[in-house]
Amino acid sequence: DKNKVALMITQTGGGCRASNYIALLRKALNNAGYGYIPVISINFSGLDDSALKITAPMLKRFMYAIMFGDLIMCLKNQCIPYEVEKGETERVSLEYINEIISILVKDKISKKQIKQEYLKIMDAFKNIKLDKSTPKLKVGVVGEIFVKFSPLGNNDLERLLVENDGEVVMGGLLDFCMYCIYNNVMDHKLYGIGKLKAMIYHFVYKYALSKQRYLINVIKKNSDFVPPSYFEDTVKSVKDYISLGVKMGEGWLLTAEMLELIHMGVKSIVCTQPFGCLPNHIVGKGMIKIIKENNPDVNIVPIDYDAGASKVNQENRIKLMMASSRENANA
Repeated sequence: DKNKVALMITQTGGGCRASNYIALLRKALNNAGYGYIPVISINFSGLDDSALKITAPMLKRFMYAIMFGDLIMCLKNQCIPYEVEKGETERVSLEYINEIISILVKDKISKKQIKQEYLKIMDAFKNIKLDKSTPKLKVGVVGEIFVKFSPLGNNDLERLLVENDGEVVMGGLLDFCMYCIYNNVMDHKLYGIGKLKAMIYHFVYKYALSKQRYLINVIKKNSDFVPPSYFEDTVKSVKDYISLGVKMGEGWLLTAEMLELIHMGVKSIVCTQPFGCLPNHIVGKGMIKIIKENNPDVNIVPIDYDAGASKVNQENRIKLMMASSRENANA
């Protein structure tokens, strides 16, 4: 029943195309004869009158949903290149995604229940039979938030890397959320604006840090999986590279994620860029030269993803970078 359907879009409120897509969506629906279907925004900037009203319980569920997603992505990426039974890792991932959804729609969620689920998920991935006799090339993936995470946006980049004997390493969505929160705190420190707003965001930032720290510690204590990096370390990593005032698009976080991967020993990095996203070309592609000058053994390849770009060209450049990295490692 199309009278009971709605579309929902997230808006960061920054200088990004995504903040403006809501008007285009409404125009497209109207032109197609579906003008009665509402388009609802999720944002924290008061951008649109249709914005979903975010309550504290909803925010808590958002946080847990993001952390569960990051946990599954982290474990999945460390299992899928080595699985003995092809498809088992994907099956386990989907099973626990569905289980998490059933938990997050319940009236009450306890911290004890969340920890039990963390442990249950880790046990499921630990039980996947792996063959690590053949080493894989660790390849970091960074970039604009959509093309970094979405197979639709990056031509299924993760599958390509795994099929070419790579192990994908990437920071989670929680890091991007904390980057957005932290920027509001920095506005007051750098420019002296939004004191009250900064105090509120500082509280939210500390809350998010504590949740991330808790998850990382659970992974460390209960498994051999490599956990995500602490966001505080991510912030510190850009000290000699870029100002924390550079926050258009993915801003300083994109540079920070490349440096974080290098600190973890990942020497091959794919920097995913939307073709027309100018801020990300500056903080991504524009920072590669100085990063490589300070880390000459690192291979970074920037890839533009656009409807008009050649998929074959994208894949060939990535395969060439992986081959070069293997030669460097052997040498």
